[in-house]
Amino acid sequence: MAILTVASLGTVCLGPALLATTSVSPAFAASALSALDTDKDGTVDLTEAKAAASALFDKLDKDKDGTLDRKELKGRIPEKDWAVADPDNDKTITKDEYLSYVEDVFKRVDKDNDGTIDAKELRSPAGHELLLLLR
Repeated sequence: MAILTVASLGTVCLGPALLATTSVSPAFAASALSALDTDKDGTVDLTEAKAAASALFDKLDKDKDGTLDRKELKGRIPEKDWAVADPDNDKTITKDEYLSYVEDVFKRVDKDNDGTIDAKELRSPAGHELLLLLR
């Protein structure tokens, strides 16, 4: 029981960076899917994902300069993916870059290549990485 408590505290303290490497519980995936699935078809398509990502970008852009730096992103983009997310290597992510990166992650999550993400796909580590970019 103590190990679970310590692990839970570590997750709370370390935030999105740690969470990106874990999978999502079925209940959390279902809840996230429900929140993101604006057309209520039981899946999230790329348009829904990008709409959620755009809203999150605006929320995270506290200084309203149209870009996000590492501090504003709070670990949502893993270090290994910075070169993909920041192709111009200016150390900030524009909304267009963010949405392009979201699309790349979306495609990694969409294992069956049907253009949608279901609850099972969201439960994967890649699905959790996507959720960090959308919520």
